[in-house]
Amino acid sequence: MEPLGNLTVTAGPNVKQKVPNTSVQAQDTAREFESMFLSQVVDEMMKTVKIGSFGGGDAEEKWRSFLSRAVADEIAGQGRTGIAQSIEASINSYKSAKSQGDQ
Repeated sequence: MEPLGNLTVTAGPNVKQKVPNTSVQAQDTAREFESMFLSQVVDEMMKTVKIGSFGGGDAEEKWRSFLSRAVADEIAGQGRTGIAQSIEASINSYKSAKSQGDQ
């Protein structure tokens, strides 16, 4: 078995195999995807906001992207959108089906 995860399981007296911790990996991947997706959505929303005489230039674009990421991270951290949960369920279903097909 190839090393895919971070858990080591003893398979015999002197044999060790690495087993992936799929639920933790799926959860982390799903949260990361949700945050990235929300960052893009918030950034697009912020482009439509008129900020008056303070707007314009490269500095505004850089500031907006940092602010968008921070807002998206806060939204994703609350876990209320359901995006991460849906992605995590899909990842786990895919891995389960794949492991059953490999047997």
